[in-house]
Amino acid sequence: METQPVPVTNVPEGKEVATLAGGCFWCTEAIFEQLAGVERVVSGYSGGHRPNPTYQEVCTGQTGHAEAIQIFFDPKVITYRELLEVFFTTHDPTTLNRQGNDVGTQYRSAVFYHSEEQRRIAREVIREFEERRIWERPIVTEITAYTGFYPAEQYHQGYFARNPGQGYCRLVIAPKVAKFREQFREKLRRP
Repeated sequence: METQPVPVTNVPEGKEVATLAGGCFWCTEAIFEQLAGVERVVSGYSGGHRPNPTYQEVCTGQTGHAEAIQIFFDPKVITYRELLEVFFTTHDPTTLNRQGNDVGTQYRSAVFYHSEEQRRIAREVIREFEERRIWERPIVTEITAYTGFYPAEQYHQGYFARNPGQGYCRLVIAPKVAKFREQFREKLRRP
């Protein structure tokens, strides 16, 4: 029997929330915060069994949590489907428990759905991506009911924006963001 998602209580009226894990949350946050219609992105931990985990605990792979982001968005500007299209294009959803050199269950690809509608859309998007052969290998992204989210420590929030010269940011995140900005130019926030 599938678990039912628990509601998020801090979503402003008329807005929606998405919770996604696509490897390092510094990378996913840096991408999604640039999209028009996205009002806030929070880095954190989801999908595990330990309440209020720390970054050090999540890094051990023993908490069950994935590095995730919570996206608060205006569905009149950007839809959940569009968020998932960006998500499945900007990370490798075909590698189990890894993204690049980051290995472990904390780096898994996951969609933590907040409603049956989000679950249905996630399954549809995966099917469409597989039919179009966007990736050579099958998508292994976990689709699981949202059960909670723990914001990461403050120094993780807005990491790329605050540390563009840091090695990982320059070598891993910046090229990923540049590729995203080129591919999704029409969906970017206007200055």
